[in-house]
Amino acid sequence: MATAWSSDARARASGLGVELRRRFAGVDPYVLDTLLAAFSAAVSLWSVWNDEVARPWWVYALAFGTALPLPWRRRAPMLVAAVAGTVSVGVSVAAHSSMPQIPVYAVLTVYTVADRGRDWQRALLLVILVLSNVVGTHSVNGLLFSLLLTVGTFVFGTLVRELRRLARVEADRAREVGLRAASEAARAVAEERGRIAREMHDILAHAVSLMVIQAEAGPVVVHSDPDRAIRAFDTIADSGRDAMVQLRRVLGVLKEDGAGPQLAPQPRLAELAAVAERVRQAGVRVELELSGLERAMPTDVEAAAFRIVQEALTNIVKHSGADSSVVRVARTGELLEVEVSDNGRGVRPEAGRAVGEWSGGRGLIGIRERAAACGGRAEAGPRPDGPGFLVSARLPLGAAVR
Repeated sequence: MATAWSSDARARASGLGVELRRRFAGVDPYVLDTLLAAFSAAVSLWSVWNDEVARPWWVYALAFGTALPLPWRRRAPMLVAAVAGTVSVGVSVAAHSSMPQIPVYAVLTVYTVADRGRDWQRALLLVILVLSNVVGTHSVNGLLFSLLLTVGTFVFGTLVRELRRLARVEADRAREVGLRAASEAARAVAEERGRIAREMHDILAHAVSLMVIQAEAGPVVVHSDPDRAIRAFDTIADSGRDAMVQLRRVLGVLKEDGAGPQLAPQPRLAELAAVAERVRQAGVRVELELSGLERAMPTDVEAAAFRIVQEALTNIVKHSGADSSVVRVARTGELLEVEVSDNGRGVRPEAGRAVGEWSGGRGLIGIRERAAACGGRAEAGPRPDGPGFLVSARLPLGAAVR
C-alpha cells in the first residue's frame, strides 16, 4: 500500500509541477523572482513597522536588505542564502522583535538551495539551519516552529529536486524508447521492402522469361506447326495472367491498412504443378517429386520453398540451356528439403570457392535470403555428379508443427 500511495503521490506532484511550469513558462524567471523579492521586502518592512518599539531607519534598511539578493537565487543559490542570512542575523541581533513571523526570504533561499544547490551546499545549509534554530531560539515552541518552517522547507525543496530528477529520467527513457521504436520501424520498413522486392523479382522474372521464350518460338512454328504456335501464345497469356494475379497479391498489401491477409495470400507448394507445367511448355522437361507434404507446415516456410523452386526453374529456362530438370521437395522430420537440378551446361566453379558457395546473380542471392529468413540455408552451384546446376535448401519447420 505504501508503494502504491507513494507512486500516486509522485504522479500527483509531477502533474502539479507540469501544470505550474505550463502556467509560468512564458514568465521571465528574473521578473518572477523580483516580484517575490518585493513581496518578501514588504513582509519584512511591515513587521518592523508593526513592532512595539519604534526602530531607526537602518533597521528598515536591514529588513529591506534581506530581500535584495533574491532575484539571483536561481543563479547562485548558496551565495544568495549566505547574504540574506547574514543580513537577517543583523536584524535579529539589533531588533529581534522586528523579525517577521514567517521570513519569506528564508523560505525562498532554503527552498532554492535544497532544490538547485550542490550536495555539499545542501548538507552545509541543513547543519546551519538546525544549529542556528537551536542556538537562536529561546523557547521550545519557537524552536519547534522554526525547525518546522526551515527544515520543512528544505524537505519540500528536496522533494521537488527529486521530482525534477525523475522527470529527466522519464524524459530520457521516453526518448530512448522513441529512438528504439523509430529504429525498429525503419528496420521493419527495410525488411518489408526487401520482401516485396524479392517477391516482384521472382514473379516477374519467371513470367517474363517464359513469355519471351514462347514469343520467340511462336513465329518460328506459326506456319509449320500452327497448333504448337497456338499453345505457345496460350502459354504467354497464361503466364501473363498468373503474373498479374501474383502481383496483385504482393501489391494489394500496400493499398490499405489491414488488407494484407485478404489481398496477399502466400503461394503454396500445391501450386508447383502449374509452375512445372508452364516450364514444360517452354521446352524444358520437369520431373516433380513431392513427398511428406500431407501435414501442415508454417506458411512462410512453404512460401519460401515455392519461391526457391520458381526462381531455380526460371534460371534453368533463362541461362542453363538444359532440356530436363528434376524438382524434389521432401519433408524429413522437422526439415523441408528442396533440390532443383538440371542437365544444362552449368558453370565453372569460381576460384577458391566450394560448390555450395557459388555466388551467382540476384536471383540466387534472393534464394539464400529467403532460406535465411526462415532460419535455413541454401546452396547453389555446379552439380558434383555431372553436368548441370544444382540448387538446394534446408528449411527448418520448427517444433510447433508436428
